[in-house]
Amino acid sequence: MIKLTAIEPQTDISLLRHFSDGSAGVFDFSAILATHTEMTAPLLDPVYFRRCFVELGVLAWPSGLDFSAASLHRRLGSLGVLKRDSAAA
Repeated sequence: MIKLTAIEPQTDISLLRHFSDGSAGVFDFSAILATHTEMTAPLLDPVYFRRCFVELGVLAWPSGLDFSAASLHRRLGSLGVLKRDSAAA
């Protein structure tokens, strides 16, 4: 089971994610933010976006919005940006 182990904000709309299998990748949230839903709207504020945290291996924000590690891992893999974390190599 893939878990998120660490996150690092890269820009006001992207995060570098580190996974339990030793892989990592930067994900741009542009498409998710473009949905302008009640849950994603707060992420448009760069200060709020950076309040993300890892809870039980899941990416989360104080509002309750969260993304499973498995779905994030799949998305990064399908985009071809999932790389082996050099710290785990």
